[in-house]
Amino acid sequence: MKPLFPAWSNSLTRFVLGVALAGGLGTPTMLIVWVRTPYMTGQGDELAQPIKFDHRHHVRDDGIECEYCHSGVRRSAYAGIPATSICMNCHSQVWTASPELTLLRESYFTGKPIEWARVDNLPRHVFFNHSIHVAKGVGCVTCHGRVDLMGQVYQDQSLLMQWCLDCHRHPEEYLRPPSKVTDMEWMPPVPQAELGRSLQARLDVHPTTDCNGCHR
Repeated sequence: MKPLFPAWSNSLTRFVLGVALAGGLGTPTMLIVWVRTPYMTGQGDELAQPIKFDHRHHVRDDGIECEYCHSGVRRSAYAGIPATSICMNCHSQVWTASPELTLLRESYFTGKPIEWARVDNLPRHVFFNHSIHVAKGVGCVTCHGRVDLMGQVYQDQSLLMQWCLDCHRHPEEYLRPPSKVTDMEWMPPVPQAELGRSLQARLDVHPTTDCNGCHR
């Protein structure tokens, strides 16, 4: 009796099932990988700002401390963006007629805040408190990178949940003396693991890895 289907139909069936299985597993896998790429996280992207602000000049050349502009970093969940009046403390004396600072002067005299573009922008469902991290010895450079070397600030880290959890699980790899949190060039005087364990005990650092620690 002649077979109902030709012999090659078995191979075709296996091929079709294989493609369907690969697609079913491969598509979500590709999406999971895709959302973790810098293209999606924004890591490394330089955002256009309303006024060109060169951190290299202000930090390295002029020696302005991080906390002069970001004054809330030790006492608030937010580091804060400097008010126009802070900028004008200097620019009422220097570059007073620069066209680059026209918007700054307009903001000062009209009282309308400058709409800076936020660089490190966490999702709304994520709770992050700057003050506790700074108090426990997490340096600015750990999250924000070498801002003092950036002509235009960009997001230095991925800000993925896994990145946060890595630090919470192994804080000794990142801790430094709280007095050095704003020092971009600080290097540990002894091996980081040794110093980190000492600081973790002294500063009572016990980061949570529970969901409600960051999602409230």
